[in-house]
Formats: sequence, structure tokens, C-alpha cells
Amino acid sequence: MRQEWEPEDLIEVWTLLEEDQERLRNKSGANRLGFALLLKFFEVEARFPEDAGEIPVPAVSYVAQQVRVPAEEWAAYDWAGRAIKRHRMEIRGVFGFRECTEEDQAQLAEWLAVELCGVELSRDRLWVR
Repeated sequence: MRQEWEPEDLIEVWTLLEEDQERLRNKSGANRLGFALLLKFFEVEARFPEDAGEIPVPAVSYVAQQVRVPAEEWAAYDWAGRAIKRHRMEIRGVFGFRECTEEDQAQLAEWLAVELCGVELSRDRLWVR
């Protein structure tokens, strides 16, 4: 995700809508800010950030203002605890996603073998790194 954001882009991408605000009602402090940032990041990227540094600093400040939590609280968000697991599950549900299973991986591999390997001629482009 890009790290530099113009004010109008921040507003367009990182503004919490009314339904987003509803999802925050039972959260406070770092969890409130963390959930909001994960939600908006997932909305844009269709994935979760790997670490806090992936969230642009201007977005942290802008979202922190909206949720009325100091931006410094972002550093206190627990990336390994139960809360982030619940947050991810809730956010996946919002967008109709679920965690990938081994069966999903097998189906994807089969689809790739049938649909892609038969038409792609470059070995380099088929190699999974």
C-alpha cells in the first residue's frame, strides 16, 4: 500500500462510514483504532496488513481523529492476541470472506494446473516463488 496520501484521497478511502462506526461501538482504545484501520485496509487491499508499518501514517492520524482515539494508541495494538483474531474474523464476515482452508488450496492448485498450465508457455511465469 502506498504511504503518501493527498487529503482528498485520505477522505475518499479512509473515511469511516456509518456502518463502520456501528461496528466500533463495543471497542475502545487501541482495539477501537486497530479494528478501524484493519477494516479500511482490508476494504482497499482485500487482505490484512502484515505489520503496523504497512498502514500509512497519514491514515492512522485521520482514522484516529474519526474514532476519537490518540494516534499513539496504534503502537499499543496487539498483533498476536485474541482481539486481532476476533477483529479479522469480524472483518472477513463484513466482506463475505473466510480463511483459506487446505481444501481451498487444493482446488486452487487443480484449477491452476488445468486452466493456466495448459496455456502458459513460459516456465518462469508458472514457477511459484
